[in-house]
This record gives sequence, C-alpha cells and structure tokens, in this order.
Amino acid sequence: MQTNWRIGSLFGIPLFLDPLWFVILGLATLNFSLSYQALGGFLSWSAGVVMALLLFGSVLLHELGHSLVARSQGIKVNSITLFLFGGIAAIEEESKTPGKAFQVAIAGPVVSIALFFLLQLLSNVLNQTSALSIMSGDLARINLLLALFNLIPGLPLDGGQVLKAALWKVTGNRFQAVKLAAKAGQILGYAAIGLGLAVDYLTGELVTGIWIALLGWFGIRNATNYDRVTTLQETLLQLVAANAMTRDFRVVDADKSLRTFADMYLLESTAPQVYFAESDGRYRGIISIDDLRVVERSQWETQTLNSIVHPLTEIPTVTESTSLVEVINKLECEQLRYITVLSPAGAVAGVIDRGDIVQAVAQKLSLRIADADIKRIKEEGNYPPTLQLGAIAKSTTQS
Repeated sequence: MQTNWRIGSLFGIPLFLDPLWFVILGLATLNFSLSYQALGGFLSWSAGVVMALLLFGSVLLHELGHSLVARSQGIKVNSITLFLFGGIAAIEEESKTPGKAFQVAIAGPVVSIALFFLLQLLSNVLNQTSALSIMSGDLARINLLLALFNLIPGLPLDGGQVLKAALWKVTGNRFQAVKLAAKAGQILGYAAIGLGLAVDYLTGELVTGIWIALLGWFGIRNATNYDRVTTLQETLLQLVAANAMTRDFRVVDADKSLRTFADMYLLESTAPQVYFAESDGRYRGIISIDDLRVVERSQWETQTLNSIVHPLTEIPTVTESTSLVEVINKLECEQLRYITVLSPAGAVAGVIDRGDIVQAVAQKLSLRIADADIKRIKEEGNYPPTLQLGAIAKSTTQS
C-alpha cells in the first residue's frame, strides 16, 4: 500500500508528500528548464528546479489558506498533502453554515490571487530583463491560473465548494447541495476527458491530451466520492438505533451463583457473549466476564451475580430513537465493542456493535456485504477500509 512521507509541519498542521509527487516535480523541472534555455545549461536547470519548488510552494500556501480559515472555525485540519495533481488539505468536518463553508472554499483562490499581485509587483520592480523578473512574472501568472482553474464550479475543485455553499444557502439542505455540486464535477470531469482526447487527436499533443484526461478522471473519481460519502451521511442520520440493534445477548438470573453461571454459560461457548442479569422481571444490569475472573474461585459458590452486576445507569447506553451517527460516535469516542440500547421504559431492547451498523447501512443502501465479512467486523471491531463509518459519522453534522 502506498504511504505518504511526512516532511514536517506548518502552523501545527502535518505536511506529507505522496511518492508520485516526485514525478510531477521532475516533469515541472524539465518544463521550466526548457523554458529558460537562454540562461545556459546549468542556470537553466537550476532555474527549473527553483521554479518547480516555488510552484509547489504556491500550492502549499493555497491549501494553507483553506486550512487556517477552517481552523479559525474550530475545525481540525489533519494534514496537507502534496501529490500528483497538486495539493489537498484533509479537513475533518464540514463548516456549520453556508457562509462559513464559502469562507473556507474561497480562501485558497484568494491566497493564489494575492500571490499573483505580489509576484507581479516584484517582477515590475526588478530589472525587466533579469532572470528574477522573468521568473517572478511567470510564477505570478501560474498563481493566477491556479486560482482560476480552482474556481471552476464543480467538486472537488474550490469552485465546486463555492457552488456547494451557494446551493446550500439557497436550498437549506447541505446534502442536496453537495450532490448537485458533485454532479457538476462529474460532468466537468467527463468533459475534460473528452477535451484531452480531442487535443491528442487534433493536435498530436499526446502528453497534454493525456494530462487533461487524467485531470478529468481525477475529478470524476473525487466528485463520485463526495456523492458517496454524502449518501452515507444522509443514511446515518435517517437510521436510528432501533434499525441496527439485535437481540444478540443472553439474559441470566441475577440470583444465580457465580459457579452456576460459569458452568451453565461460560463453559458451553468460547465465542464472546453479552450477558444481562435480571430478577423479579427487571433488568439489573450487565455482567462483565472480567469481573468474574477477579473474584476468588472459593467464593463462586456463595456469591451471586448481583455482586458483580453493573447497573444500567452506569454503563454506556443509547435509546431506540438515537440516530446512528450518535451511536457510531459514542462507540468510537469511548472505544466500546458494543453499546446497549434501552427501550422508552428503560429496559434492554438490544445491543449494537460495528457489524450490526454495517449490516443496517448495507440493507438500507442495497449494498452486498457477505455474512462472513459482517462476522469478521464483529470479531475484530473495525469497519472495513472501504466503509469507514467512524470517520464519516464524525464529519457529519446534524444541520
């Protein structure tokens, strides 16, 4: 599996390099060095390296603009990564309002436009024939192109984020806004692939055509991912604990001795079980096998389950009407294997683990997930790599 390389941090935000970044760095260096051939062999290559690094420095500042505005809104920024198609800031959650979402989206292009004016000013101040003046002017134009390209109105570009914020403001529905902006991104992606093929066929510029088509493919893939994640977020908000809970637990008599409990239940199965104790027709709480193990075996004959029961008021619980988003966040935040679901009357209605959640989501969205995979999720207590519901739930807001 491809691993990004951490190269440091900026304003407390970890910085990473995708290994494929070196490919585009090399191509950019070659392109710039050919442009500055008039400087001579060594100087042209040196200028090429400097310009390539300054180009990605501009991309880094662009992403930093997004990141710092997001942090000013109390949103955590996990990292900034430079990769084959530029850079990306991993922002943990959505802004709370359309206006704040617009601020985060527009911050990157604003930084790029500011760099354009500063570098253009520097180019004008310097001797017009000097290498520094020429390089400053070129970098200024690149930043302007970077800003304009990113303002194309389709996800995952900044323009798509701006479009999403505008649609969110108009419709009042963030999920609908994301889906429409993602659809625009998909259309633009297919258009870019078509344009790339046309450039290749009509002009013979194979590299340029392939690059435009790759940008289109990247746009389609990421726009589709936005749409997929939004569908999952909507689903998690629509489903409640009652939709995912199971009766996969056993009820035992709280007045039974520890010895009887161990002989009747623990010796018959090696698979983990959830046990609730009841007496007089009422649930008394949950039995933890770990608590049984710390009791001296000589006392197992005389002590009852009442002595080790954990009352329902002292264990993590949710109600049947709790949204699945809250259930997932509780499981993740408290690092629980499962959580108890209570009925309106305060009785145990069911239990939920990560496998139950994946199964409920799969049924809602008609996804095919094998029973063996659900069993593995239950045993391992981890969501599958292709369905990271913990991260998706964390980024979902009840707006």
